[in-house]
Amino acid sequence: MTGRPMKGTEKGELICSILDPTGNITALVENCPEHLRQETAAAVMRRFPEVEQVGFFRAGSRNPSCGAELFMAGGEFCGNASMSAAALALIRARERGNTPSAGREQADGGTELRLLVSGVSSPVEVRLKQSGSDRNCFFAGVLMPPAVSISMRGLRYGGKSGSLPVVEMEGISHIVIEPSSPFFDLKEHPAEAETAVRSFCGELGADGLGLMFLEEEGDALSLTPLVYIPGSGTVFWENSCASGSSACGMYLSAAEGRCGDRSFREPGGTLRVTSDPQRGETWLYGTARLVGTYRLPPL
Repeated sequence: MTGRPMKGTEKGELICSILDPTGNITALVENCPEHLRQETAAAVMRRFPEVEQVGFFRAGSRNPSCGAELFMAGGEFCGNASMSAAALALIRARERGNTPSAGREQADGGTELRLLVSGVSSPVEVRLKQSGSDRNCFFAGVLMPPAVSISMRGLRYGGKSGSLPVVEMEGISHIVIEPSSPFFDLKEHPAEAETAVRSFCGELGADGLGLMFLEEEGDALSLTPLVYIPGSGTVFWENSCASGSSACGMYLSAAEGRCGDRSFREPGGTLRVTSDPQRGETWLYGTARLVGTYRLPPL
């Protein structure tokens, strides 16, 4: 893909930026009327088949403490998209020759800013630092919303039943499935897994649901994420999942009763999670890179 940031649009024209947050390709659309969001998201995913999720971005915010706003197509919360929105806000500000609205420069040369994001009730804090000489690529950290609950839930599917850890978060929930689970073999049967995640989501009454297939591979943790968002009707085997990685980190740290620092190797790259159950604080670390920006005609 090629493209560059656009400084203006004709009437009704949209701006679509494609970003790569650790392989979880994300499209952020600007200037889209709210009543056209679902139609626009579908059109973007048809035009860019590599895109796994679509969000709607606005530089600046109604909240004076925030530098941008992000609304996901399904109304869910997404950590990778939050990284992407923060990166785009910084890039847009640099085009204007200033720092993002409500952004704060850090001692290490990075930038901290807060976003209003769908699916969560409080602003989301993101820290960015440019990666080398590429002004469109950043190391990023997101202070993730705390888990609403971490509990064991009895679930049934396909004639099997088991008790599984469910991490409920604002805007999305995740089921952690380890090799000892009777449902772990769903990882090898994608169509069945996609039916199961829909079924589990309805049973749990979740806004969105991920199945996080978690296993040890040598001295590393391997994570294969499957995510279903009812609001947008999408089911994806994602290249990386920020909220799912955070949920796994929260679950493991809570089980141990102490702060944990873990890296999860996923199809698109590695995400790092530090989670402190005593403080209720979890940071998610990855990268976000602007791939290209495109003008889209009115729908």
